[in-house]
Amino acid sequence: MDGTAENTATSEKTQADRLIAALRGARRTLGRRPNEATLGERWESLYGAAAAVADLSGDVDIYGDGVVADLETKVAALLGKEDAAFFPTGTMAQQVALRCWAGRTGNSTVALHPLAHPEVHEREALTTVAGLRTVHPTSAARQIDAEDVHDLDEPFGTLMLELPLRDAGFVLPTWEELEEACEAARARDAVIHFDGARLWETTAHFGRPLDEIAELADSVYVSFYKSLGGLSGAVLAGPRSFVGEARAWRHRYGGQVFQQFPQAIAALVGLERELPRLPDYVAHARVVAQALREGFAKAGVAGARVFPEVPHTHQFRVWLPYDAEALTEAGITQAQETRTALFGTWRAEGAVPGLATTEVTVAAAGLEWSPDDVRAAVADFVGRLPS
Repeated sequence: MDGTAENTATSEKTQADRLIAALRGARRTLGRRPNEATLGERWESLYGAAAAVADLSGDVDIYGDGVVADLETKVAALLGKEDAAFFPTGTMAQQVALRCWAGRTGNSTVALHPLAHPEVHEREALTTVAGLRTVHPTSAARQIDAEDVHDLDEPFGTLMLELPLRDAGFVLPTWEELEEACEAARARDAVIHFDGARLWETTAHFGRPLDEIAELADSVYVSFYKSLGGLSGAVLAGPRSFVGEARAWRHRYGGQVFQQFPQAIAALVGLERELPRLPDYVAHARVVAQALREGFAKAGVAGARVFPEVPHTHQFRVWLPYDAEALTEAGITQAQETRTALFGTWRAEGAVPGLATTEVTVAAAGLEWSPDDVRAAVADFVGRLPS
């Protein structure tokens, strides 16, 4: 690493550390991030909640029994599936799911969005490790629809849909669009897998319970730390024989972990505490998004964008016509000086100079914010930006 690159990396780390410190000290924020808590705080929180979701006088888990098996049973019931298997990571769960379907359909081609998690965040694991091939029904920054599936000019064994599609702005299709896309895939003799890392918060948008949403897919993966505040881990749910095969591949992938009770207990706590509150977070995210738009308009920030205008989940994106480092710095000073944290890290938006984006999550802490609170915080934030 040359001197310039080393200085840049050091500067970024320093800014990231300062941001975490500022967020920890903030009294008001729209949503607490997992890395804001100290190790002691995280451990105390988990220990204090454990007795409410597990029998602490029972045996610890060994290779997936005990509380881990209890978690699998609970999630299978929530999703209306015959069986479910716990995985240490979602990346492993999705590889296993898609390679199992490839073997069963006789077609190793997976149709998915180019912005889907396996294509953007998993270092080409589907092709490099699982030996699968991917094709993209569309490159538009939206969900795959029935026409995309129908018009794809080659066969595929599995259609994978990420619900919501994070890197397009946490977007979801309408319920009718989702049904039609699944019907189009089945008409082409393909199976359907949902990347449901954030499926938990889709019920408000679809107006359907989790099991009815999951019923459209042959298999579903869900995460426990993205929305439910868990430590780590995921569950893959589907037909009993499919999940049995997935457990065999989990072992081959190194996912047969000796003990996982902290992850399982944290997941059960999230299902107990956070899952029922997610519809409230989604509803308030829509209030916050509207107030952000109004705040930027009043501050005269040309080119500010909140997307989706009406969030589909409790998460959405904001774009501003400023340098990413300057925006992050403004957020740090706002949190330090006012103890109010409006935004976290900003990043440059692709190849467009002077444009940056951030993700906004509205959770329990954000429910206290009124529209006036949001607009006032926006005015203060914009006042800290370079003219």
